[in-house]
Amino acid sequence: MIEFKEKLRTYQSEIESAVDQYLPAEGTRPSRIHDAMLYSMRAGGKRLRPVLVLAASELFENTSDAMPAAIAVESLHTYSLIHDDLPSIDNADLRRGSPTSHKQFDEATAVLAGDALLTYAFQLLARHYSDQPEVCAKLVGELGETAGSEKLIGGQMEDILGEGAPLSEDTLNFIHLNKTSALIECSLVMGGVIGGANQEQIDALRAYGREIGIAFQIIDDILDATSDEATMGKSIGSDAELDKTTYVKLHGLEKSREFAASRTQKAIEICSTLPGETDFLVGLASYLENRLN
Repeated sequence: MIEFKEKLRTYQSEIESAVDQYLPAEGTRPSRIHDAMLYSMRAGGKRLRPVLVLAASELFENTSDAMPAAIAVESLHTYSLIHDDLPSIDNADLRRGSPTSHKQFDEATAVLAGDALLTYAFQLLARHYSDQPEVCAKLVGELGETAGSEKLIGGQMEDILGEGAPLSEDTLNFIHLNKTSALIECSLVMGGVIGGANQEQIDALRAYGREIGIAFQIIDDILDATSDEATMGKSIGSDAELDKTTYVKLHGLEKSREFAASRTQKAIEICSTLPGETDFLVGLASYLENRLN
């Protein structure tokens, strides 16, 4: 676990540096929108999704640079957080331990900053992988499908529709498979594409991502019910306040912990089917589950 944490910190440090390298510089006209983009991108967090892009690419022998794709994924993820936090959706005050974008700036700037980060994700892919047209097309296609109305946005829509109403387990799974797990799966697949993975390996990466993605969401539901703002770095208790159906509400804390442990174990087992050194992915699955301890 010590080696895993050192590797994770290395990835995170590289990603923090790359944010400033790949996004428009401060002062780029109009400065307010670029300040808002950088504000949310620099807010830190676990950087789970870009870490997965880098880690997946390193399982393979292809030496193409995965960092532009990692920052593209983080740009898209940050857009989704900015929009989730808006008064019209979750009306959150904190994100990653800092005031949310609409609190730091204003609602109109937050909307535009989210829009800008969403489109910038695809600009990055087109700019940096244009010399590998097949890879570029796969990356753009994967990220575009993941971010669309049938996955990420579809999950968000179902989540909003479910506020204040009891949901079936099938609907809850749809929400979390698409709102949370889909982008985690996508990050691994994009890393695999850059690394030169074959279809069987891509399928294994996607399956691993699905398992840790659902486990991640179950754990988030548990922490929202049991943790505090200082620990989480964001507003907590919003699930209960908005009367959302969660794994905890549907199954209780103990059963939810069992579900998270089962998903984590499945993810670890999938690692044995992947090439290269998979210790980091094994460690990551355990690390995410251990957020509960």
